[in-house]
Amino acid sequence: MPDFATVGDNCIDRYGPPIGRSVVGGNAVNVAVQLARLGCAAAYFGAIGDDADGRRTVSVLAANGVDGSAIRVAPTVTAYTEIAVDSDGERHMVHEEFGACAGYRPSAADLKHILGAGHVHIGWLNDGGTLRRRLVGEGVSVSQDISVNAEAKNRGVDGLDIAFASAGSDRARAEALIADLLKEGAKLAVVTCGVLGSLASDGQTRAEATIRAVPVVDTTGAGDSFIAGFLSARRGGKDLAACLATGRDVSAQTCTHLGGFPQPA
Repeated sequence: MPDFATVGDNCIDRYGPPIGRSVVGGNAVNVAVQLARLGCAAAYFGAIGDDADGRRTVSVLAANGVDGSAIRVAPTVTAYTEIAVDSDGERHMVHEEFGACAGYRPSAADLKHILGAGHVHIGWLNDGGTLRRRLVGEGVSVSQDISVNAEAKNRGVDGLDIAFASAGSDRARAEALIADLLKEGAKLAVVTCGVLGSLASDGQTRAEATIRAVPVVDTTGAGDSFIAGFLSARRGGKDLAACLATGRDVSAQTCTHLGGFPQPA
């Protein structure tokens, strides 16, 4: 059984001019790959289309040591995101096609393996919280990134061991998110605040971390890398401050290249 199972989204991030490249990404995929790069056994559960992008996704996961044997192939397109790049280099998501990810549900056989993982991270998953509730009910350690789920019905946090969220560079919003997530039933709330760093609290213990300055190439997937770093440190028994610092360092490294993890041009 893997140390970690990630469930949910994969996509092809398509960068417009002047970059003109595409990379494999998605919250659940990026977290799985970064966990594997950190030396953890990671398995990914999700769906791809029966197309070149789907085959590319499987190949990239395998090349990075992620177990993708449970990936489902659906008779539709692999999910993709179109990213516009403005004159200042800022990225803007202009279109998302969820493709095979929309409506994905783990099978009974998948669920058996997911339940055996040391920790489960849920990315984008439009199941109305069904998997989260099942995992919590089974006593499985589970986290979810609520910032990637646009619809409120898919982002409940009650019973989550760790609820991840992003507040941009808004400290007041970050503090409010921490309070709200704990009030709504998360056992631990972790919020990133852009250039202001990150903070975490379980209602009794609190920690903060600053950012690590690096030459920024791309911030796409940096939040996912933060999650992977935090989870790997947490799994290793580190305290909250050390978990935030590890998340920060992995995230900073991701900002130095295109996409959520290094990929060949």
